[in-house]
Amino acid sequence: MYLSSPASMWLNPTRVMIAVALLALPSKSLAEDQLKLSAEQATSLGVRVVHPAASPTDKTLPYPAQIVIPTPQLWVVSAPVAGMLTNLSVARGDRVIAGQPLAIMESPSFVSQQRDYLHAVAQEVLAAQQLNRNTQLFQGNAVAQRVLESSQAEARQAIIAVAERRQVLRLSGLSDESISRLTSEAAISATLSVAAPRPATVIDIAVSPGQRLEQSAPLIKLAQLSPLWVEIAVPASNIKAIRQGATVEVDGYDTPGQVVLVSETTDPATQTVLVRAEVPNSGDLRPGQTAAARISFVSKRESAWELPYSALIRRGEQASVFVATQSGFRLLPVTLLEEDQDHVVVSGAITDKDEVATSGISALRGILLKLGAG
Repeated sequence: MYLSSPASMWLNPTRVMIAVALLALPSKSLAEDQLKLSAEQATSLGVRVVHPAASPTDKTLPYPAQIVIPTPQLWVVSAPVAGMLTNLSVARGDRVIAGQPLAIMESPSFVSQQRDYLHAVAQEVLAAQQLNRNTQLFQGNAVAQRVLESSQAEARQAIIAVAERRQVLRLSGLSDESISRLTSEAAISATLSVAAPRPATVIDIAVSPGQRLEQSAPLIKLAQLSPLWVEIAVPASNIKAIRQGATVEVDGYDTPGQVVLVSETTDPATQTVLVRAEVPNSGDLRPGQTAAARISFVSKRESAWELPYSALIRRGEQASVFVATQSGFRLLPVTLLEEDQDHVVVSGAITDKDEVATSGISALRGILLKLGAG
């Protein structure tokens, strides 16, 4: 409409001021967001317009993001007992399955645990035999009831002791099958295998063979690498357009994710807000890598439009643009979805057929101020 004009139509600043003053007078009968303006007058005021461009897939401009492992999917395998690490069966980056041996340890304390367990089992057998004997004697009136009750208590304590020692061996990494074999064969071993608790990937190894370790010392860090988190730094001024559940696309990666968190705090140093998305990982995403991510900010029933930054008008919290009409321009409220130093993305009652002013904005606002709309 007004994208170009001959140079002869430009007016000097004095003539522009006169035109603005004259234009304000006959327009007072119009609604306060309407400006009556001819094409020639608009051109003389330096007004230029563009057609809104549909924002691709209703996504934001790309934001910097980092791929990280979700904290619930991280595990640390620690030394179950104090001892010396004699062997590592895996390396960083290896995939492991549940029960797969990760490391071998030699431990005197592990020997003590097995001995204490076998002693508790023997005591349980003796207590059970004593209880059985005293039960028969009590039935024959050969012993007092208190003797039977004492035997019952001793048998109960022996059962508890075996359960306790069995649980200690489980915490040390022995399976129920290994414990049953120890019970039947009494074959005490000084060597202990540390196994993977679940399918995962080795992401860090904190020890080396030959190292002496205290109980609970960290050995190996494991992680499940799907899904992953995409942590996105969104400028605080744009965060109102982001909603939990919004679709997220990582540039160069085909599978979209979904926003699971919009932080309630702002980083004081960068004035950005953390937005976290969860993305299924087929193996193309790697923790620690940086990427660019686009976030869906409107529903499918709405349209988003990209305009030059200069087209946007702010009045407090309200954002607006000047849209050309047959008789001039009208000030149209829009919702600001996203912005950078060159562009804005808005939603509102505009289409790609409309013409939105991108220059001469101050002159148009000046007319509104004279009409009492500013």
